Amino acid sequence: MVKPITRDEVKQRIDAGSAIVVEALPADYYAKAHLPGALNLPVDDVEKLAPTLLPDKDSAVIVYCADSPCQNSGTVAKHLAELGYTQVFDYDEGKADWIAAGLPTESGN
Repeated sequence: MVKPITRDEVKQRIDAGSAIVVEALPADYYAKAHLPGALNLPVDDVEKLAPTLLPDKDSAVIVYCADSPCQNSGTVAKHLAELGYTQVFDYDEGKADWIAAGLPTESGN
């Protein structure tokens, strides 16, 4: 089951190190800017990369995209749940919401 998550909850989990954060955008977007500590898990690579990036299916995983019109986060989150991940969160507002709040991002791979 995929659960929605707010920006404040995402920030709390990042600060506490209590979730794995993944960006569901292509690598070139990820390289420009991503949430702190986020991993890159593009839609087309979920099945191939998830076992390596997310080996513990019981870990909390937060998936985000560029913004709410972007469907990638929901698609990746749903696919992870179908693959057996038990704590999947969809940060639907995504990177645009994070940046608008003045929160830091990272760049590079």
